[in-house]
Amino acid sequence: MTHFDFLRMPSPVGELLIVCTAQAVHFLDYSDYEARMHRLLRARYGSAYTLRDADDPLELRSRLQAYFAGAFEAVDDIKVETGGTPFQQAVWQALRTIPAGHTATYGQQAARIGKPAATRAVGRTNGLNPIAIILPCHRVIGASGALTGYAGGLQRKAWLLAHEGVRGAGQQQTLAL
Repeated sequence: MTHFDFLRMPSPVGELLIVCTAQAVHFLDYSDYEARMHRLLRARYGSAYTLRDADDPLELRSRLQAYFAGAFEAVDDIKVETGGTPFQQAVWQALRTIPAGHTATYGQQAARIGKPAATRAVGRTNGLNPIAIILPCHRVIGASGALTGYAGGLQRKAWLLAHEGVRGAGQQQTLAL
């Protein structure tokens, strides 16, 4: 049986669901995707896992609050455990090389991991990212500069980018969840 700490946390982009151990974050997503969270956890750990409520495991609540207050670097060194294939892990780790306030295209991310022809696979893998915000897939955009794809919804992607200071990404005040 695998035991995880579980935290529900309000945020400007909706309630966050966080699953972690004392060593690393395994899942961070939005409460309207709770069924997806359980599906991914079952796929990775089988039905032998439990979630126990925790207040601030790994200081995640305080670090995410700092991120939402504008201290974007507060989440940069949070340890994560994504699982996935070596390709998926490379894509997700490469997300951490995109600084807050900047974006990269799917093609740039494919080149960054040494697979320049894998643009579509990078896009699909970003859509499977199990750890939103900390692994900032919201910073990856289409080649035209368009906000394309975000498992949490394009409105959240626009909000996160605007919050980080990306020009033309959307207005923070328009988020309606």
